[in-house]
Amino acid sequence: MEFFEGTGLWALFFSAFVSSTLFPGGSEVVLGYLAQQGEYSRGVLLLVAAVGNTLGGMTSWGMGYWLSRRFPGKQDDPKYRASVDRVKRWGSPVLLLSWLPLVGDPLCLAAGWLRVNVFAALLFIAVGKTARYAVILWAVQSYVG
Repeated sequence: MEFFEGTGLWALFFSAFVSSTLFPGGSEVVLGYLAQQGEYSRGVLLLVAAVGNTLGGMTSWGMGYWLSRRFPGKQDDPKYRASVDRVKRWGSPVLLLSWLPLVGDPLCLAAGWLRVNVFAALLFIAVGKTARYAVILWAVQSYVG
C-alpha cells in the first residue's frame, strides 16, 4: 500500500510541529511508537522530529517578531525593560531551553518579540530540541527494548 508509506513520518513531523507551538501535542508518544515499530531508522526519526519541532519553535519566534512590530514595547515600562535586560544578560543560548514544557513555547515567542537574532534563535532552538528527541530515542531504546 504505497499510499500509506511514510504516513508515520508525516504524523511525527506534524505532531512535533504542533507540539512546539502554543498548542499541546504528543510528539514524544508518536516518536516512541515509531521507534518501537522499527520501520524507520532512529536517525530518520530524530531528523523528522527535530525539524518539525524546530520549525514550530521558529513559527512561535516569527509570531513574536510580528507582534513586536504591531505592538512595540514601551521603553519606559519597567516590565518591558526587565524582559529586555534579561534577554541581554542570558542571550540567545537561553533558547536551548525551548524544549521545556510550559516554558519553551512562550520563550520562543518572547525571543521573537524581543527580536533575538533569527539565526542565533534557529541554532539554539534546533540544538535544544534535537537533544531532547535524542534523549527520548535513547530512553526508548534503553528501557523499552
